[in-house]
Amino acid sequence: MTNISVPTPKSVGLILSYRCTAKCAHCMYACGPEWEEDLIPSERLQDTLTKLSQYIVPSPNGPDSIGLNHGLHLTGGEPFLHYDKLLESTRLADELGIPSIFVETNSFWCSDEETTQAKLRELRQAGLSGIMISVNPFYLEYVPFENTKRAVNVGREVFGKDAIVYQSEYMRKFERIGVKGTLDLNAYIDRQGGDIGSNVEFFFSGRAPYVVPEYDISGLNPRPPDWWFDRPCRPPFRREWHNHVDNYGNYIPGYCGGLSFGRIENLEALLSKGVDPERVPILSLIAEDNFAGLYDLAREYGYGEADPGYYSKCHLCLDLRRHLHEHGNFAELKPDEFYHQLPEG
Repeated sequence: MTNISVPTPKSVGLILSYRCTAKCAHCMYACGPEWEEDLIPSERLQDTLTKLSQYIVPSPNGPDSIGLNHGLHLTGGEPFLHYDKLLESTRLADELGIPSIFVETNSFWCSDEETTQAKLRELRQAGLSGIMISVNPFYLEYVPFENTKRAVNVGREVFGKDAIVYQSEYMRKFERIGVKGTLDLNAYIDRQGGDIGSNVEFFFSGRAPYVVPEYDISGLNPRPPDWWFDRPCRPPFRREWHNHVDNYGNYIPGYCGGLSFGRIENLEALLSKGVDPERVPILSLIAEDNFAGLYDLAREYGYGEADPGYYSKCHLCLDLRRHLHEHGNFAELKPDEFYHQLPEG
């Protein structure tokens, strides 16, 4: 069988730790406060960024500007939980000439103007090109909206147009309905008549398929497994425009939490030789878009179809992988703790 080709890391999110202040219902990586800190060690950080520096390409607007799917973004979990590690990562990435460096945050730490100003200006001086501020009703359960607005205002003051609000649709909606402090997700959904958000990007993967259906949200439509078999992965599984590397050294396809192409220290071999499909059968089936085969493999390990069905192809894939992780030993299903942090199915 032909080896599985591995995408070049032209755009990468570096997960410093999966630990987070929030336990959002939609989190693709099942991050939260229950994770061990397990910060990326300095030696691995140096090696990882050195390898990535050969491949990462800048934003179309230049190496000192950012874009959601360009350059290097420092993420988690919540990277500002570990400010010293974030600062170390920024300085090192800048020294290595990595372009378009930015950080993603939920703004929990932006409790006052002085702290927000000081940290963002120090990071800017260390080489950070911009900031992405996460705004959605899932974070709103945990982070006061005043903190979010402060992050946006100070971020724009420090980084100008390179302070990105993700997603601005929610920002406008929260301001329009006069949100103050935090807001329970059920209360938000009630105020929106069951609509969690129109015209916004949302992936039914990670924690979402196990938690979000518990809420009274309109438009959820579970399907049987074979309904998803021939539908494309959205976004595409093997793509060069955005992948992740985590603190444990896993090279993660896109947003596919709990799945690894291999070790980042072996990046050159992964890119030149690919991955032996016999060593990573689950990864091989996903790369071939053979979800009927993946379903059959899980059935061999005693898998039973989920009730009432699957809310996305990501949900189907994740549920199959979760079962296989529990009942088998597969090198590509990493990190182990990701599967332990998923809610009960």
